[in-house]
Amino acid sequence: MGLYPALIKAMSTNFSIPCTAFSGTRRIATGALIDVALMIKAIEAEAQDPILTFNDLSGAVIDLDLRGSTAEIVTRLTRASDAEALASGHRNENTHVPSRSRGRPKLGVIAREVTLLPRHWEWLAKQPGGASQALRRIVDEARRTDGGKADRHAAHERTYRFLSALAGDLAGYEEAIRALFAGDYEAFDSRMATWPSDVRNHAMKLLKKPLTEEQQ
Repeated sequence: MGLYPALIKAMSTNFSIPCTAFSGTRRIATGALIDVALMIKAIEAEAQDPILTFNDLSGAVIDLDLRGSTAEIVTRLTRASDAEALASGHRNENTHVPSRSRGRPKLGVIAREVTLLPRHWEWLAKQPGGASQALRRIVDEARRTDGGKADRHAAHERTYRFLSALAGDLAGYEEAIRALFAGDYEAFDSRMATWPSDVRNHAMKLLKKPLTEEQQ
């Protein structure tokens, strides 16, 4: 990694998403996308089982193209992640945007497109601080009042995506999924008792992660 500091610094934030790779049901790597990709490249010839890489934020499988040299892999991942960022409307600190006025603090905000009806824009324009601050207040208030439902739903979906890709043939899979979506986490853990420990532990990690963050 030390060979490419300037290149890595210029990459989009998507390039560093947390990932975990499995060879069969055995966890073989975890970390940022680039780190995991290069770890897989180094060992894939010796792997006895198919390798799947998961996005730990969504639980989805990441399709990695690991052909060629390390430099080619880094370049390919950079292009793919930047294309994803543009498609989602994401802009990071490396995107060319008008410079801020002197003395104005950087708040770590992310610019994305929002589509509203004219009446919505008219109402937002009348709010103290303008449309952006009003939208942030609305979102913060919704997060406070939903009782963590959105986070729990995201956790269930993330865990389900991971398990559906890796554990569908394991004993008790359907019962575990029913317990997951019912919010019966003790039963969920119990249904996974005979599963490979790496699969069980990663599923519980994906499930518990947003709950831990919400409590911080």
